[in-house]
Amino acid sequence: MSGRRTGWGALLAGAAGLAALLVPMASPVSAAPVHTPTRTNARSAPKPPKAAKAPKAPKAPKAPKTVVLDGEQLRQAKARLSNGDPAVLRAVAALKAQADGWLAKGPWTVTAKDRTPPGGDKHDYLSQAPYWWASKPKTADNPMGCPYVQKDGRRNPEVDALTDHEERGEVFASAYTLSLAWYYTGDPAYSRHAAEILRTWFTDPATRMNPNLDHAQIIPCKYDGRAIGIIDFSQGFTSVLDATAILDTGAPGWSTSDHGGMLAWYDGFRGWLGGGFGKEEAAASNNHGTFFDMQLSALQLATGHADLARKTVLNARAGRIDAQIAADGGQPGEISRTRSWHYSTFNLVAFTRLAAIGRHVGVDLWAHKGPGGAGLFEAVDYLLPAATGESPWPHPELDFHAYAASDIVHAAADAGDARARAAVPALEAPPGGDLWALRPAAEQLDSITG
Repeated sequence: MSGRRTGWGALLAGAAGLAALLVPMASPVSAAPVHTPTRTNARSAPKPPKAAKAPKAPKAPKAPKTVVLDGEQLRQAKARLSNGDPAVLRAVAALKAQADGWLAKGPWTVTAKDRTPPGGDKHDYLSQAPYWWASKPKTADNPMGCPYVQKDGRRNPEVDALTDHEERGEVFASAYTLSLAWYYTGDPAYSRHAAEILRTWFTDPATRMNPNLDHAQIIPCKYDGRAIGIIDFSQGFTSVLDATAILDTGAPGWSTSDHGGMLAWYDGFRGWLGGGFGKEEAAASNNHGTFFDMQLSALQLATGHADLARKTVLNARAGRIDAQIAADGGQPGEISRTRSWHYSTFNLVAFTRLAAIGRHVGVDLWAHKGPGGAGLFEAVDYLLPAATGESPWPHPELDFHAYAASDIVHAAADAGDARARAAVPALEAPPGGDLWALRPAAEQLDSITG
């Protein structure tokens, strides 16, 4: 890869060299020729040289029709990149480093797993509940060690034996990063690999995942699938919706057939979310409910149902903000957890992304205040002392990372929160660098695995 992409300094130098070739060269100095006087003939007079054509201006970057990200902000960031904005150049360097790491990985498929889901179809997604553990010794008569018991916040490593969960995360992250890297650099290697990854997981008949989560977060000897397993997708799947919108702006390796295949998958999954598991997850009163609304509204918008997306976002004012954010900005349903910092920031990732979707459908979720006078601004402000290191986080947390709040503080600052804006310089940068300038939508920056 390094032989084909040599960094921004080399690119600028190459551009300067190209510009030099477009400037007419001066003739070397020589002795003036001797002219023999002749009678002027208008018909034989030499014609003036044609003016050199000016080089064509580069095409203005397209604004992708994203559902979470603001496509116009992406277009403006790309324009700033073309103008040599130092902050954007630094962010693109960090983005390229991440994207280069994905080029040698994937694609992945649900059909490669060793274990067949309870329904008998390897095209179905399969994962195990992370906080449930065997309570008995594993014996020939009880090979699973059943019954399983819950240990909140303590992740059971045996869940990693089911590879779909880890690999769907790699699909989501790689497709998003590679699509963004193509958009900002124009390197077709990024878009072609993103297309291959998406095609393999979602649309190729031999390797595609069925558009359901019937067997997500199973509990051995108890449940073959649970509504709560929808969170496996809702925490990252909306990045895939934006990745395909970015590729739709003309990416090499991405076709109208690819677009149609993904749209069909989105429609199928949206329909599945309207079933029994979806209704159960929608009724959750904590981060599960928030993420459900965020994922559903994004899918509604991506599949051409802006009216339904608007209704979902509007309902979140009373159904989510009023129900989950206390008068002081705390989130009682999250701070009671053993990983209260992680889940407080995690839930606000969903809230701020939901607010971003709301912007696309004419709803200002940031302006809403609950009965106690608090809303999203107050919920973010509640985290600022710990996010900036001003004071310790006052609730239980097994593995604290201040950078988990970085994106949500950026989101609040951009939405008009003066306290958040003042806190931005004191934020801890997430691993891999701060990419907010390139993809201004909150992501989960810390790992639930601790």
